Amino acid sequence: MSYTHLLVAVDLTEECDPVIKRAMAIAGPNGAKVSLVHIVEPMAMAFGGDVPMDLSQLQQQQFDQAKERMAHLFAKYPDIKQGASHLVYGQPRQEIHHFAKEKQCDLIVVGSHGRHGLALLLGSTANDVLHGAPCDVLAVSLQKKAE
Repeated sequence: MSYTHLLVAVDLTEECDPVIKRAMAIAGPNGAKVSLVHIVEPMAMAFGGDVPMDLSQLQQQQFDQAKERMAHLFAKYPDIKQGASHLVYGQPRQEIHHFAKEKQCDLIVVGSHGRHGLALLLGSTANDVLHGAPCDVLAVSLQKKAE
């Protein structure tokens, strides 16, 4: 089975390079479309939802920085079409699932650190995306190399 539309969830750090490269390797031979999505979580969620101050200016700065970083990715990966990037506010799992359904993606590609212990108990975006995904999910290992 070949995929026709891959959704790559990126965190906009250098760690997303292997994730994008893997998606491009899968998409290339089949001419599949590749879309990038980055979810900007509302700052209030990071603080438990009850914040006694207006975070809208900080939130806008965070969104503007994400736009800049997304532009750098397009410069780095010119094979991805400009209209194929999406910045969304919200909870990563819900937004990635919604976007994959809306755009009829048949593969979601995410990075995974393969954490253990406490980090495993707290969950990760890759794990969240896997559960309830509307299509196949590929978790690209982002294991730290031994020094």
